Amino acid sequence: MAVEAPGVGAGTWAWGNRFLWGYEPQRDDPVIEATVAAAVAAGVRFFDSADSYGTGAYAGRSERLLGQAIAALPPDQRQGLTVATKLAPFPWRWGRRGFDRGLAASRARLKGRLDRVQLHWSTARYAPWQEGPLLQGLGDLVEAGVVPELGISNMGPRRLRRWHGLLQQRGLRISSLQVQFSLLATEPLAPGGVLEVCRELGIELIAYSPLALGLLSGRWSLDGPLPSGPRGTLFRRLLPALKPLQTLMAELAARHQISQTALALSWCRSHGAMPIPGLRRVEQVDAVREALGCSLRDDERRRLDEVAAMLKVSMPANPFSSS
Repeated sequence: MAVEAPGVGAGTWAWGNRFLWGYEPQRDDPVIEATVAAAVAAGVRFFDSADSYGTGAYAGRSERLLGQAIAALPPDQRQGLTVATKLAPFPWRWGRRGFDRGLAASRARLKGRLDRVQLHWSTARYAPWQEGPLLQGLGDLVEAGVVPELGISNMGPRRLRRWHGLLQQRGLRISSLQVQFSLLATEPLAPGGVLEVCRELGIELIAYSPLALGLLSGRWSLDGPLPSGPRGTLFRRLLPALKPLQTLMAELAARHQISQTALALSWCRSHGAMPIPGLRRVEQVDAVREALGCSLRDDERRRLDEVAAMLKVSMPANPFSSS
């Protein structure tokens, strides 16, 4: 069955994250506004952040930078964009009004522009009593017109069906589900998985980490320097097993005259998921533009699926994802 390919969005996890991405405000902040402008010019219409993005002293920096960059766009370019953020169900946030202050703070950092609010992760594995009131509280805010749309993140197919039904009883719609999805994280493709459920229920599937922290970009190998910190440690463990996938990706990227980064994004789109790669520099937008202009053939997608399924390694699963 042919699947309509969605667009490509932009993630902002790296903005303010020194631990994993080596964020440096003097280096990174001046180019982020230009990167957002270039992304919009290339056709990006969805920008995703979270109130937990930004480490240590840079807490909330991602939302603040995104708000500044969107506000700096000409008014006509701001039209048609979806600015989304995720609220974390921290232990001190509980009850139906548990997100009210967090939402207000996020909206302020985003300079008033907030089109979709999302539950950042499911608490089903460790505090199932917390999740229901928080989600119903977000439903209250959508119902009252405080924020237009509601999304969910890191939720499996069974719990997604449950919440779709409960919110539907109130006349509320789940606009999107955001999960880890890439050639190194293919769980959403499983029979009865979230990809199938989202198609059935009319929920947009958003693929975070579509490049597997950069492993699928074609840039890294054991023969050259690797990222410092936890990314480098992960790359050393996974890279030795990725040769078959890397070879096929290089072949298909050359055939389509695009980068391997763009190919990884195109693969997500070929399955009906919108990838949201992290964008920090203007030149990274080139791969987005290439991906938006690429349509993988069915046989190419199947070959990638088959090779990915044979790999002995995969990305670590999000520990907060529910079934």
